[in-house]
Amino acid sequence: MTWSWEYLPSEQHVTAGCPAGFLTAVEERAAELVRAAEVLYLDGTSYQGSGEPMRHLDVAGGLLAYYVVPRLELVVVCQLTPPV
Repeated sequence: MTWSWEYLPSEQHVTAGCPAGFLTAVEERAAELVRAAEVLYLDGTSYQGSGEPMRHLDVAGGLLAYYVVPRLELVVVCQLTPPV
C-alpha cells in the first residue's frame, strides 16, 4: 500500500461552497499530511493500536478537519470551513 488522502464522505459533500483558492490550499496541505504520516508510520499496515484523534488545521484563513488511519495508510479530510 501507499499513503494517500481522500475526502469523506465524498468530495462533493465536503467541498460544497468552498472557493477554488481555498480548495487548492487544502489539497496542498493534505499532500503534506500524507508525507508526514508516511514518515511517522513507516509501515502503517502493521500498525497496532487506535488511530489518531481528529485534528484541525488553519488553512488559508479557513479550517481543515482530518484524521489519520494508519492501517489503511490514509489521511481523511472530513470537514472544511472556508474563510469568511
